Amino acid sequence: MCELFAMSSRIETTIRISMQVLAQRGGATGLLGDGWGVGFYDGDDARIFREPTAAADSALAQFIASQTLRSRTVLSHLRHATQGEVSLRNTQPFARELAGRMHLFAHNGRLPGVEARFASSDDRFRPIGTTDSEVAFCVLMERVAKLWSRSLPPLADRLAVITQVAAELRTLGPANFLYADGDAVFAHGHRRTQNDGRVVPPGLHVLTRACAVDPDALAASGVRLGDPQSVVLFASVPLTQEAWRKLDEGEIVVARDGAIVP
Repeated sequence: MCELFAMSSRIETTIRISMQVLAQRGGATGLLGDGWGVGFYDGDDARIFREPTAAADSALAQFIASQTLRSRTVLSHLRHATQGEVSLRNTQPFARELAGRMHLFAHNGRLPGVEARFASSDDRFRPIGTTDSEVAFCVLMERVAKLWSRSLPPLADRLAVITQVAAELRTLGPANFLYADGDAVFAHGHRRTQNDGRVVPPGLHVLTRACAVDPDALAASGVRLGDPQSVVLFASVPLTQEAWRKLDEGEIVVARDGAIVP
C-alpha cells in the first residue's frame, strides 16, 4: 500500500533525512514506484512537487532531498496504484484552495464505492483524476468549506467535521489520511496492509521530538536564542529506530506548530 509522511514544526526546518529515506522506499527498498509527491507550506501557500514515477529513480526527488527547503508543515506521499492509471493527475498529495489557503491531502487505502456513497450535486470540489482518494478529499473539502469564511474556523469545529468524514470513510475500507489546512495537520489512522498480508492497525505512526534550534533558522523565524525546537512527525512506517507510537484504529491526532494538540 501507499506510504504517508507529514511534519509539523515550531520553527521552519528541512526534511532532508526523511526525504532521503522516503525516496529510497519509492521503488528501491519498497514497492511504491507508481508516483511520489511532497508539499512544503510557505505561509498560506505551498510548494508542491509531484511525479508519476518512482522516487528512487527521480532526479527531482534526489534534488529536493539535497536542498535546504525549509517549512513548518510538510506532507508527502508514495504511491502504489490500486485505482486509476499511473499519471500526474492521480499522484498525491492533492491540493485545493479554500478561503485563500492551500489545503493538502494524502490517503492510504482503498475506498470502493466512495463515488456513489458520497454523490453530491455540489460541483465546487471535483476530482481531476480517477482515484478514490481524490474523491474522499473532495468530500472532505465540501464538508469543511461550510466552516470557512474570511477567518480561521475554531479548531474544534474543524476537527468535528473531519472526525465525521473519517468515520464514514472507515465503513468503506482502509482510510488512513493526512490533511493540512495551513494551520494544523490532521492525521487519521485506520488499517493498513501489513508485511504478513493482514489488513489491520496500525495505519499510521507518530513521533514527537524536541531539540536545539537550528542556528540558520533563527533569523528567518524570529525565534529567541535558546528556545527549543519541537517537531511532530507522522509516517505509515517508522523512518527511524526511535519510539514511534502506533495510532489506534480510528484515532485522529492534530499537530500544530510542532506540538500535538490535546
